[in-house]
Amino acid sequence: MDDGKPTGPKAKWWSRPTPGRDDRTEPEGVSPVEDVMDAANATGVTSAADVTGAADSADAAAVERPATADERSAPAGPPDRPAEEPPRPAPAMKPLHEPDEYSTPPYGGPGPWAPAPPVQRPVPTPAHGTPVPPQYAGAHAAPPTVDPGPPPGPAPGGVQTRTPPQHLPPHQQPHHSAPHGPQQLTQPAPQQVPHQQTGQQAPSQWLQYDPWGARQQPLTQQGPPLGTEPVGRRRSRRGAVLIGALLLAVVAGGIGGGIGAYIERNGGLTSVELPQAGRDNGGRAPDSVAGIAASALPSVVTLHVSGSAESGTGTGFVLDNEGHILTNNHVVSPAGSSGDITVTFSGGETAAAEIVGKDSGYDLAVVKVTGVSGLKPLPLGNSDNVQVGDPVVAIGAPFDLSNTVTSGIISAKQRPITAGGEKGDGTDISYVDALQTDAPINPGNSGGPLVDAQAHVIGINSAIRAADTGAGPEGGQSGSIGLGFAIPINQGKRVAEELINTGRATHPVIGVTLDMKYTGDGAKVGAKGADGGPAVTADGPGARAGIKPGDVIHEVEGQRVHSGEELIVKIRAHRPGDKLNLRLTRGGKDLSMTLTLGSASGT
Repeated sequence: MDDGKPTGPKAKWWSRPTPGRDDRTEPEGVSPVEDVMDAANATGVTSAADVTGAADSADAAAVERPATADERSAPAGPPDRPAEEPPRPAPAMKPLHEPDEYSTPPYGGPGPWAPAPPVQRPVPTPAHGTPVPPQYAGAHAAPPTVDPGPPPGPAPGGVQTRTPPQHLPPHQQPHHSAPHGPQQLTQPAPQQVPHQQTGQQAPSQWLQYDPWGARQQPLTQQGPPLGTEPVGRRRSRRGAVLIGALLLAVVAGGIGGGIGAYIERNGGLTSVELPQAGRDNGGRAPDSVAGIAASALPSVVTLHVSGSAESGTGTGFVLDNEGHILTNNHVVSPAGSSGDITVTFSGGETAAAEIVGKDSGYDLAVVKVTGVSGLKPLPLGNSDNVQVGDPVVAIGAPFDLSNTVTSGIISAKQRPITAGGEKGDGTDISYVDALQTDAPINPGNSGGPLVDAQAHVIGINSAIRAADTGAGPEGGQSGSIGLGFAIPINQGKRVAEELINTGRATHPVIGVTLDMKYTGDGAKVGAKGADGGPAVTADGPGARAGIKPGDVIHEVEGQRVHSGEELIVKIRAHRPGDKLNLRLTRGGKDLSMTLTLGSASGT
């Protein structure tokens, strides 16, 4: 520690204070005994008996030999002590206690008790300032020497020292052992000076703590002492540290952001390549959904219809090489008599089309495109061969998404459904003995083909069942719930041929007017006709078979009939001229009869 006093080599004997000397005054400077002890330690004298001789020899040496470099650079003594003042003689030293011939501690030789701490006095600061202490020898300095020292005894000037008793015989001298005797750490001079008596070098440097001496710097401190740095320099250094930390944070943030952006865009610092199967030749089994779609898609078209009041989108398929296309009546009805119909093929080609014929009772229509080559007609199947559970594929343009393929099965056959009726007079109602399928059908699929496993058309997708309304041609349905209905292709083929050949379709009829308000089981013949005439047309098919007003028909060709709509559906599933076997009740009696279907023009 640096307390402002020079830290030159001044070894002191450790001693106890002399009793009866508490009333003495503090000396102003360094006592003569301390000077003598300094000189003795500098020359290697370690015993108290050599103190006086060492002092005399030191005075003589000062006269006879020239001053060394260390002596010339040493600071002058305190200003309050004149240089010409002769040294004061040391008082006679008297042991604190009588010698103990048995060497019993603490009055004999050194024992396990530790000596009292040294008595050190402050030295006035010289007028020319405090000299700079010598530098510490470093971490590799020689270790301090251990001096057991003599037993305590009075020293001149109030400074106690220890001297062994001189009057004891050699065999009664106390034994100084390192573990039990007090140890003295000596502080050597910065440079080793040859010992004046033994010829040995002075011990290596070892820092001695002196609370009244000059403050020592920390052994690892470089530069000025701590706390002496100017305030401005400390602030500037702190500011530089803060600026450096800020710059480091900005650079680190930029680097981190760049790395993060790279990882986000590229998926990592290294590219990842996952295993993948190779390309195949694209071939599929003809009876698979992919094979069926590949075979049927070139024959399916999308229709865009626009009229003066409304517009719509539907689907159709090619019937022949002349450009005839079959679709639903409710798909082309928005065009009216002067609307526009545009046909888009699966390859993206477009062509204008015109209506050849349509029939609202069957909900079928035929349009034709001209100037188009390379048409691929879609082969027609036989809907009578269809069985429940057969796989089917529906193709269309739901919500104008052309070439959409869905698959399912035939859920049921001969489902009597009615659609239309928006006019309110019944002229636009369609009666269909439909095929039910769970293949997803949505608005825009209307008029598209329902094909079997051989890619043959077995039905025309026409209606879906809504969860909140009834069945109808796309009637307000927002999506498929797995209840789709298709017109059997056998019925569609007959109607299409009639529309192409004559422009109109014929309907089979029985020549009777039904009571559509009847709530009982079966179809009841009304009391009178719609125009107020008879309910059974004179000389009509029903009159010739023997049907009378009020009869209730329950079966047609062995199939149960529960309402008037079902009877119409069952009749229109046949051709005009076909013979039907009927079962009915009249006045509580069951009757059977055979009826030949008549013909009427459709609308």
